[in-house]
Amino acid sequence: MKITAQEEYGIRCLLQLARRAHEDQPVTVREVAASESLSFAYAEKLLRVLSLAGLAESTRGTRGGYRMTRPPEQVTLGQAIRALGGFVTQSDLCARFTGQDDYCVHTTDCGLRPVWATVNLHVERLLDSMPLSSLLQGERTIASQLDETAVSLDRCLLPLQTSTPPGSATEV
Repeated sequence: MKITAQEEYGIRCLLQLARRAHEDQPVTVREVAASESLSFAYAEKLLRVLSLAGLAESTRGTRGGYRMTRPPEQVTLGQAIRALGGFVTQSDLCARFTGQDDYCVHTTDCGLRPVWATVNLHVERLLDSMPLSSLLQGERTIASQLDETAVSLDRCLLPLQTSTPPGSATEV
């Protein structure tokens, strides 16, 4: 999975709003830009994208700024990524790596396609299960929770690791 600059910085801007979701005052573009070391124009662009996607809303005026439209517990990291650019789809992968042709030579029988599709599915599920509020808990807490998730995933993948490859001596 490739994360674009827009996705990374857009999520960071959204997390700035999430940190202050309980406050009455909206967060100004200037505050978001300064907190993330971004230019005012770039932070404004990202917040506008998030606003158009329905994850943030703006308030005009001298006390204006941005705030989340829903509590951070109700917005997932997956939703934020989709708003800022989206996930790579199977057709994107097949269209991107065509060699010298206009289309992939493996359109009818590709051993990689189900692998990439499964990886993308698991990444999307993981990110869709992570509310933004969970990202405000600190790096150690988040890392610990993700380690637990990895252990569960390892248990699911164990049958794949122990299967016998076609053509091996132990295959019947």
